Amino acid sequence: MSAVESWSRVMRLLRQHAPADHADLPGPATEEMLASAEERMGLSFPQDLRGWLLRNNLDLPEADVDDDVACCGFAGFPDEGSFFLGVRAMEKLYANRATPEGCDPPDQPENLFWRNEWIPFLSDQDGWTGKFIDARDGRIGRWTVGEITVVGEYDTLADYFDSVAETLTRIAEGNHPVCEAAEGRLVWS
Repeated sequence: MSAVESWSRVMRLLRQHAPADHADLPGPATEEMLASAEERMGLSFPQDLRGWLLRNNLDLPEADVDDDVACCGFAGFPDEGSFFLGVRAMEKLYANRATPEGCDPPDQPENLFWRNEWIPFLSDQDGWTGKFIDARDGRIGRWTVGEITVVGEYDTLADYFDSVAETLTRIAEGNHPVCEAAEGRLVWS
């Protein structure tokens, strides 16, 4: 299954069980937006990431952006502490993480905190933890500031989106320990 198909499954579940949250999500990015971001970042987006962003660019409207936080996104999705990034937020976080040497630390490639080929797509507000897609091979990894980064947590973006769909299914069935769907929204306790 492709990332777009897996994302479509996530969107169907969100629309069915949390329609107010679904209605808040913005429309797609454009090819021009992606090409400009790639140029500024100095890398090419993997096809899975590109396909996802062309379905939903999850940047907040400019008026809702809080300059006092590292990252902005739609609260409560996909979980209570993190959110998917849109193109603008990806670029901002990427600029904060990228290094002139190409990786951090440059002398320990087997114990990296960050590599410039990693494109963040999910983060907490502080940018201290999140998920990225590796532009080299499309694998999904996880970073937390001050800890060695986990590479290959998921083989593909589709695999990660499938895990989000499984979580939404558990929420809809009432089988999630800290979330329920109520009044059209995901409510985290």
